[in-house]
Amino acid sequence: MSVFKEFVKGLWKENPVLVLMLGMCPTLAVSTSAKSALGMGIATTFVLIGSNAVISLVRKGIPKKVRIPCYIVIIAVFVSIVEMLMEAYAPPELNAALGIYIPLIVVNCIVLGRAEAFASHNGVFVSMLDGLGMGFGFTLALMALGAVREFIAAGTLFEMTLFPKWEPVMLMKFPAGAFIVLACFLGVMNYFRQRKAAREGTVYTPPEMDCSRCHLCGK
Repeated sequence: MSVFKEFVKGLWKENPVLVLMLGMCPTLAVSTSAKSALGMGIATTFVLIGSNAVISLVRKGIPKKVRIPCYIVIIAVFVSIVEMLMEAYAPPELNAALGIYIPLIVVNCIVLGRAEAFASHNGVFVSMLDGLGMGFGFTLALMALGAVREFIAAGTLFEMTLFPKWEPVMLMKFPAGAFIVLACFLGVMNYFRQRKAAREGTVYTPPEMDCSRCHLCGK
């Protein structure tokens, strides 16, 4: 197993948002600005690394029939830590922007999916790398969406004005704007994959949305 590959797979090949299409609820809800997207990404990455490490440590002692409730309890502990840290140190406006989506990390399918599909089958160090890679990929995708939406909506980036006379496009502040930007991102990615497949003499087939990457129900 290549340690480097376990880290970088979450950045592109198995990016949680742009490839696996996981975590859509926080992705579309908090990507109204680059700042809130970064905050959500860091919080999720912390939970991914911590929960993957603990689940990998205790995986052999957890009965198979109760593994999912046990994983959720472990994840909830790290989410509670994130909530307390943010209450203590994060700017109040960031806490207000993220709101309920920080507690909802407990049931985020990215976190629970990595716990079941990877951490429960691998060692601590590799599981932490997997969590770091997936969290970093999630953060990058979220920030890219947030940066584009914030710039189009207000002409700012990380709340810094880039074009004072920018004509705002308020559609980007609403869920419809998130779907439009995400669709454009996916279209660009599929375009480059099709070009790569054409150079290799193959045909690119988009991944099917099925249960093959989940395994939560044991299928």
